[in-house]
Amino acid sequence: MTTGVVLSLQNSIDTTVQLAREAEQAGTRSAWFGQTFGYDSPSLAAIVGREVPGLQVGTSAIPIFGRHPLLIASQAQTAQAATGGRYHLGLALGTKWLTETGFGIPYERPIRLLREFLTALRQLIETGSADFHGELLTATTPLPATVPGAEPPVPILVAAMGPQALRASGELADGILPYLAGPRALAEHIVPQVRAAAEAAGRPAPRIVAFVPGVVTSDVETVRRKAVEELAFYEQFPSYQRVIELSGATRAGDLAVVGDEETVAAEVRRYREAGATEVVFSSTDLSTAEDRRRTWRLLGQLAGS
Repeated sequence: MTTGVVLSLQNSIDTTVQLAREAEQAGTRSAWFGQTFGYDSPSLAAIVGREVPGLQVGTSAIPIFGRHPLLIASQAQTAQAATGGRYHLGLALGTKWLTETGFGIPYERPIRLLREFLTALRQLIETGSADFHGELLTATTPLPATVPGAEPPVPILVAAMGPQALRASGELADGILPYLAGPRALAEHIVPQVRAAAEAAGRPAPRIVAFVPGVVTSDVETVRRKAVEELAFYEQFPSYQRVIELSGATRAGDLAVVGDEETVAAEVRRYREAGATEVVFSSTDLSTAEDRRRTWRLLGQLAGS
């Protein structure tokens, strides 16, 4: 099983590179970076991937509102060339609140935009050119849009969990990046829908990269309480409310995997049995540095199983 970790965007670049080295030495296979209004995640992934050549790197995930396929293709191909083919591009719909507050643009017709964005982006990634004219965006290439050394084509993944986004992702992307979707939600709702859409479109079985908050610790009560507090942010968004409920939980923090090595390993196996092809742990800094290292060591051991 492939395992990975999310590296916090609160660190300096030098510290992030050092943490990535620790993750790689622990045996984890990938490091992922979110996208907020701070660091540019493809650039950070390119730096880390170049400094730590044994690690796959990815972004999870770049909101498509306020961005354009031509620019995203340039960033992704540059990161792919810089890392020798170890970059994974994650996209997201984002939220109405962040889109309208941050960019001052209306959050309208997100699924239509996702479909057009993915269609144009795949042309650019696979051919280095595009001639796309949609309802919501246009992407054409009067000049070449290729980056030497950007091989193989960058995998395109989507942070999709709702039915329409899963359908679009199955048809047009290479996989999905569900977060706060427990094994029940994956097995009963998310995985069957995206696989069916990919099969109907004649595409390969999609990657299911499950992002899971988790920590190996002896202080379960304290870490669980902190997880409930820190993950409560996501409970205000309908998409997360839905998937938390489908997972059989009432709070986002209920889905954090917290416990000793045996407990956490068992939960990781549940995600695999539910259809996850890869499991990436986030929030591994909820506890002490030693607990973080314990968590990463376990993920490294599971990567070899």
